[in-house]
Amino acid sequence: MDRIDIRSRKEVDFLVRRFYDQIRVHETLGPIFNGVVKDWDHHLIHLSDFWEMILLQTGPGAGKFNPTKVHREVDSAVDNSIEQAHFGNWLELWFNTIDRYFEGEVADYAKEHARRMAHMLFMRIWEARVEKS
Repeated sequence: MDRIDIRSRKEVDFLVRRFYDQIRVHETLGPIFNGVVKDWDHHLIHLSDFWEMILLQTGPGAGKFNPTKVHREVDSAVDNSIEQAHFGNWLELWFNTIDRYFEGEVADYAKEHARRMAHMLFMRIWEARVEKS
């Protein structure tokens, strides 16, 4: 398969759906995501909205998303068991999915943004745990 640039919502949605196909069956991440996501169709649209905004600067706008709040709630729902390794698994799948299907500046940015976001979200989860104790 030829790799292509990420230029529109169509490519973003394709990326998100291929990525979460892998997440759902991953031995470590699957149980977490499948345990908290009740409506996958809605969730995938929401995630495509998020990544479209990040990667293409289009879509529904920043006010719609609060990744820190969501990830803190997920950590709480799984008894504060999210570890840095989970974010490592997530990044590995994200990078592999991008590298399989896409190339170019936006693909590179998708990886860099995900790396920064994973670090920030893990730190925010730890902060929430400290605030509770």
